[in-house]
Amino acid sequence: MASDHTRSAILAAAERLYADRGFGDVTLRDIVAEANVNLAAVNYHFGSKDELIAELFVTRSLQLNRERLQELRAAEETGGGRAEIADILRALVGPTLRGCLGPENARSTAARFMIRVNIESVPAIRRIRNREIDHLRKFVAAMRRSLPGMPDVELYWGLHFALAMAQQTVRDSERLTKLSEGKCDVDDVDGIIARVVSVSTMALTAGGGMKAPARMLAR
Repeated sequence: MASDHTRSAILAAAERLYADRGFGDVTLRDIVAEANVNLAAVNYHFGSKDELIAELFVTRSLQLNRERLQELRAAEETGGGRAEIADILRALVGPTLRGCLGPENARSTAARFMIRVNIESVPAIRRIRNREIDHLRKFVAAMRRSLPGMPDVELYWGLHFALAMAQQTVRDSERLTKLSEGKCDVDDVDGIIARVVSVSTMALTAGGGMKAPARMLAR
């Protein structure tokens, strides 16, 4: 139990520091001081700073992916096995936006940690993201059922662009507020989700997908 407590203390301290200061500015010595443990404990439980970051990211990602898939299953059950494309995309981007934006969530350590993940490029996290894609394949399969006849390449691009819009909104919400002089309300999370879903749905369904104009392809 003492070992489990030490491990939890290290994870909690690391998440707080990374959320507040970013990945590059936090050292292992900062973490052990915050957790009130010794450096040997960090090496014993995690081995390195990269492994500690990876553990935090995987924990938060599993939670996010579970929520995504729960919403996807609910949408498909409601639709008798085939969900509307808008409901699929809402299940895809909604958990990320709800988890990171809004006046309450944005102050939580978990939310600020995931915002840092979206802002900063960290090799350990990038490797995991590039490897762990099975849950996204389930969304593509649901999109295929929702839009039979749509070429797979259009579904992959559609999913990619929906995720990109959500991540960019999380990453640059402060800049959007300044640019729009407050007209774009980044605390209206439901409204943001609706916009991302609406744009993604229109792009996928208008004219049969996100195909580039012929004049662009000819260049």
